[in-house]
Amino acid sequence: MSYHNPFTPPRKSATFDDYTLAEIRRAAATGIYDIRGAGTKRKVPHFDDLLFLGASISRYPLEGYREKCDTSVVLGTRFAKKPIHLKTPITIAGMSFGALSGNAKEALGRGATLAGTSTTTGDGGMTDEERGHSQTLVYQYLPSRYGMNPKDLRRADAIEVVVGQGAKPGGGGMLLGQKISDRVANMRNLPKGIDQRSACRHPDWTGPDDLEIKILELREITDWEKPIYVKVGGARPYYDTALAVKAGADVVVLDGMQGGTAATQDVFIENVGMPTLACIRPAVQALQDLGMHRKVQLIISGGIRSGADVAKALALGADAVAIGTAALVAIGDNDPKWEEEYQKLGTTAGAYDDWHEGKDPAGITTQDPELAARLDPVAAGRRLANYLKVMTLEAQTIARACGKNKLTNLEPEDLCALTMEAAAMAQVPLAGTSWYPGKGAF
Repeated sequence: MSYHNPFTPPRKSATFDDYTLAEIRRAAATGIYDIRGAGTKRKVPHFDDLLFLGASISRYPLEGYREKCDTSVVLGTRFAKKPIHLKTPITIAGMSFGALSGNAKEALGRGATLAGTSTTTGDGGMTDEERGHSQTLVYQYLPSRYGMNPKDLRRADAIEVVVGQGAKPGGGGMLLGQKISDRVANMRNLPKGIDQRSACRHPDWTGPDDLEIKILELREITDWEKPIYVKVGGARPYYDTALAVKAGADVVVLDGMQGGTAATQDVFIENVGMPTLACIRPAVQALQDLGMHRKVQLIISGGIRSGADVAKALALGADAVAIGTAALVAIGDNDPKWEEEYQKLGTTAGAYDDWHEGKDPAGITTQDPELAARLDPVAAGRRLANYLKVMTLEAQTIARACGKNKLTNLEPEDLCALTMEAAAMAQVPLAGTSWYPGKGAF
């Protein structure tokens, strides 16, 4: 005989929560894994777990008007004849035409140009609109080689060899058939309306020696003018950074697991890779061990949302950051004004991640002409520029409070951690102590 205590409400499992139960039922009913866009939704240690130690007596802050704090950054100083000069260390990450609408790509180019920074093509090739509205454009060279040709390599201002992405290190991209329009199919040399999955590794090289040869090929094609980036997903940041440097990279781009994706398996997004916070210090250590810190620039991406995040990444040793999801939100992604239509799709503003379906009410992650027309690229570009301006000012304000006359002069000594995990990952002291896990005694 069972007995239920009327004074105690029914208790649900923390392991088998409502979402987990629903996923089990969905998998049992359909026999297919879940595909979605965006990045990880689980909580992991992040920049919120760090605080800055502003100046007082032991450190001296900058005076408000007469003392300047430089926000500019130069990328590609190692070998490139024409390194990139940016007004802000906040760049726009690679997001493809195909995953995004043409208007969205144009908006990103317009906004980046107004802010004095760079944007990136993503998988799928270079569009004339994107090149035309991007003062500084980085061309991504991915395993798929979609749209890759010497002409566009030379039209770019830098080339980013993509080895991995934070949301799916070790995995290739997806673009479902409903987003492969006539134009996308033509640019990628694909059949219209047929699902495609990009290769997870480059077809003509399998290791750092081959990567070195590939980088030399790209330099020869572009007359050694363009900086060559190498982008890796956050998995083994020390060794991947070291090997990218030894292969000849001018810039290393490191993408943590909070980095977004247009479409991949949910199990991949949530269970592969490392938090962005855990990736930075090993990569910086690799650069320092090789005597290349600040000579080879480090760009960090994956979950950057505010000027505080930017400042913290730079304090930990990065030279710049890249934003993707935040840039899409700035131009109109997940805007509550489309709430009624989001609900018709079975979701809500702020949670919409079915980017692969091509039904985005905001006109951003779609190839539907009627939906794409909802996004005004001029107005959206201004919104992005405003957002980048605010982020830059926020980071600059923090740097000034720490007594720094340049953003990249921020250092780990300007930080403390709120949790043991963050202290260990960032290798900065736990607040109120001079110790972090792994350092030794208090």
